[in-house]
Amino acid sequence: MKVLFLTPWYPSEKDAMSGLFVQKHVEAVRAQGVDVRVITASEAEEVVDQWHSLKEDRWMPDLVQLNVLQKQVIIARTLLKKEHIPFILVEHWSGYLPESGMFQRQSWFKKRFYRRAAKEASMILTVSEPLQKAMQACGIENEHWGTIDNVVDDFFFEPSRPRDLDISTSRKTLLHVSCFDERAKNVKGLLRAAKMLSEKRQNWCLKLIGTGVDYQEVRAYADRLEIPEGLLEWTGELTPQQVADEMHSADALVLSSRYETYGVVLAEAAAAGLPILSTPVGIAEEVADLIVPQEIAQHKAGTFAEFIESILWNEKITNQKSKITNQFSADAIGRKLVSIYDSCLHRDI
Repeated sequence: MKVLFLTPWYPSEKDAMSGLFVQKHVEAVRAQGVDVRVITASEAEEVVDQWHSLKEDRWMPDLVQLNVLQKQVIIARTLLKKEHIPFILVEHWSGYLPESGMFQRQSWFKKRFYRRAAKEASMILTVSEPLQKAMQACGIENEHWGTIDNVVDDFFFEPSRPRDLDISTSRKTLLHVSCFDERAKNVKGLLRAAKMLSEKRQNWCLKLIGTGVDYQEVRAYADRLEIPEGLLEWTGELTPQQVADEMHSADALVLSSRYETYGVVLAEAAAAGLPILSTPVGIAEEVADLIVPQEIAQHKAGTFAEFIESILWNEKITNQKSKITNQFSADAIGRKLVSIYDSCLHRDI
């Protein structure tokens, strides 16, 4: 089987993290024996040039996986109409979510074009059910919908240390991992809750992993809150292996996001067996042990602090590794995608 991936996001020398989740899908499918080629350009002209290079090599796909409904759809639609090669759409983009609103702000012509193209896909896969609902609310229609997880690296599935629930003993470590985009991640809301918790007890540490556009602003905000020394730890950006190591030694993960299409950190924490406190975003409803309502996470620091206290010291909350299968593994996701490809090619869907 030959599959062409079309994606505007893909790791490169300029940005090794951009579209890493797409690259992991590519690797997962290749591991199943599929011949995969990738067109990664973002501009329409570059997309066409890369396609012509493939044609010169006399390579023609059996199926196209279109990642994100953008300019690459031109190639997918052309192959469908001229060569009768089907395509599926795998969507990750947060622009459909009402909190973002980017899809709705596009021109009338673009929205009409993308809606028509989406209808022509053999199937639309989203990385979470909330994203599917958001797309449908934006007028995206198709007869066949499904979900596909992002791949979690194998080293996240290694055993975590047992949790110590004794309040009088060791300090608890709470992890937050994000790209520090305040509009989406609400790190300041988390810090306000940390400040409130510090006024009650101090046998804990909030470890903040990552960096990003609002990193310095968030750190300055933390300084203004005057959270007692030693309760916050800023690691900066870590490698995936280092993040896994931190998860295996922590007591819980907290995600305070206003919106997520998926939340790969949730999948990683679930694979690592780490208790999870999250707002109801992405796949949180599937994997989180405790859900904190958005109103509380954004505006009620004292109550948010109580949620944090509960996830760290509640003996009824244990890591959920026994509940998580290998659904996030490269092998499971690769096999699922190949099964979907087979169904599309044999017109079973």
